[in-house]
Amino acid sequence: MRKLRTVEPDRDAFGQELWACYKGQDICEIVERDDGYFSAHQSPKVYFSEYTNWPPIEQKAMVFVKGRVLDIGCGAGRHILYLQQKGFDVVGVDSSPLAIKVCKLRGLKKARVMSLESLSFKPNTFDTILMLGGNFGLMGNPKKARRLLKKLRRITSENATIIAETRDSYKTDNPLHLDYHRLNRSRGRLSGQARIRVRFEKTVTRWIEWLIVSKEEMEQLISGTGWKISQFIESENSGYVAIIEKVA
Repeated sequence: MRKLRTVEPDRDAFGQELWACYKGQDICEIVERDDGYFSAHQSPKVYFSEYTNWPPIEQKAMVFVKGRVLDIGCGAGRHILYLQQKGFDVVGVDSSPLAIKVCKLRGLKKARVMSLESLSFKPNTFDTILMLGGNFGLMGNPKKARRLLKKLRRITSENATIIAETRDSYKTDNPLHLDYHRLNRSRGRLSGQARIRVRFEKTVTRWIEWLIVSKEEMEQLISGTGWKISQFIESENSGYVAIIEKVA
C-alpha cells in the first residue's frame, strides 16, 4: 500500500491555526512566497464561516453539487458540513491531521487525513469533486494538474462534476506580483505558479507549489484529461469558479 502524504505535527502550521481558531483565539494567517513576499490574510475564521457569509460564487456553486461528494482540502469543513446538513453523502480529505480533527469535532461524519496526491478510492466512488476556497491551487503545476485530473476521472462516476475555485493571476496591478510573474515566465513557468508556505507562531509548513490560472489557462490544462469546462461562475474581482464536467 502506498504511504499517504500527510503533514508532520511539527510542520502543520495550517492545522495549528485552525485549531487555535477553533478554540476561540483571534489570529491571522501568514503566507510566505519563495521570493520573500509575505501576506497576512483575513482571520482563519473564514474557514469556519456559515453559508450566508460565503462569497457569492461559492453560494452559486452549491447548485451544481450532486450525489456523492469529495471535498479536497476541506480545512475546517465549512462546505462539507453545509452539504451534510442538506443530506449529501460527503467525504472530506485534508493532508493536515489537525484540520481533520477540527472537522470531526465540528460534526463531520466522514473525514480522512489524505492529500490530493495520495487519494485512494475505488472507481465510481464520487459524483462531485469540490475544490473551493481557491483549492484548484493544490494542483501545483500544469504537468501535475493533468496527471491529477486523470486520477480524479478514475474515481468518479460517468457524469461527474468538478467544482474548482481559483483566481486570474493577471488581474493585478501590484508591482510585487507582476515582478514575480516575470520571474516565473523567465523560468518557463506559468505566471500564476507560486511556491508558498504557511507560518503560525513557531510552526511553518513545508514549501508547496500552488497553481493560479486564468480561465484560458485552465481550459488548456483541462484539454485531453477527460474533462471539459461547462461554465464559469464569475465574481466582482479576480476570483472565479469553474464547473468542469466529465467527458463521456
